[in-house]
Amino acid sequence: MEEIELVKPSMDYAKQIMDFRNEILQADDHDSFAGCSGLNEYQSCEEWLENLQKFENDETVPSGRVPSNTYLAVTKSSHQLVGMIDLRHHINHPILSVWGGHIGYTVAPSMRHLGYGKEMLRLNLENCRNHNIHQVLITCHPDNKASEKIILANGGIFEKEIWADNEPVKRYWIYL
Repeated sequence: MEEIELVKPSMDYAKQIMDFRNEILQADDHDSFAGCSGLNEYQSCEEWLENLQKFENDETVPSGRVPSNTYLAVTKSSHQLVGMIDLRHHINHPILSVWGGHIGYTVAPSMRHLGYGKEMLRLNLENCRNHNIHQVLITCHPDNKASEKIILANGGIFEKEIWADNEPVKRYWIYL
């Protein structure tokens, strides 16, 4: 695994962002685009980036949503996009407080099982500290063993399993 950093999405990464989108759409597991701020709903990177800006603060975030930041996880040496992760500034929201949590993430299917997810979460926990978030809720489906390992490796403490949208969800807390 190459060393990575979390960077703000920009047009400098437009081709890689759209390639990432297409790789997930073509993956056999039909990934849910967790932490990608609706990337699957956009046909152009420019449109997606414009939408991301609206989420960055309370004044411009769409009604019914919470402020958040989305980051690209890129390798430091070659600036290759390996994943995306978001940070919701708070979870005072009926869905986020139950099963959405503070953080969502997706590793590119071709980059999975290499340690990138674990490092992405570790780096994003630093962003949590910078936002004065000291209790981080993160969730995963019980059958997503890779995500569960990532959460546990970053200090996740299992709270309970709940049902949301007719599916089981495991809730974990990370205390910073």
